Parts: sequence; C-alpha cells; structure tokens
Amino acid sequence: MKNKVRQLREALGMTQEQLGEKVGTSRQAINAIETEKNEPSIWLAYDIAQVFNVPIESVFLFEESERKSRADISRRFTDGTKRNSTV
Repeated sequence: MKNKVRQLREALGMTQEQLGEKVGTSRQAINAIETEKNEPSIWLAYDIAQVFNVPIESVFLFEESERKSRADISRRFTDGTKRNSTV
C-alpha cells in the first residue's frame, strides 16, 4: 500500500525512532512501512495518522495500492477464473 509516512514524518522533523516511540513500535517497523515492505495493522495505521493529526486516508493511499484485497483474492480460483457465487 502506498503511503506518505516518510513525507509527513520529515515535515515534522521527526526520526523513524521518534515516530516508533509515539506509536509503540520499532524504528525498523516504521522503516518497513515507509518502504512499503510491510503494511501496518489498522490500529497502527490509525495511531500513525493521529500523530500527524490527519485522516488515515491522507496517510495511507488505499486506492493506489497494487496489492489485491483479500476479498478479491478469495473470489478467484488458483487458475484465475472467477468463483461462481452459487458454489
């Protein structure tokens, strides 16, 4: 999922470690979120948005994500065909 964590954090002059301390996670976890290696839980995403005093949708850009939602994935068979709703 795309995000603006680094931009917002740097605008406040905050380090990854400082942001991690404010939201109860490690510098490494913040780095993984910023570099899009990991996605935060909804609760961590909410806490990060609260630090920046902006809506969660301003930090995490769901519509720009290349990753399929779990619901989209579960609707398909492994061969790529759509699952019939009567199955």
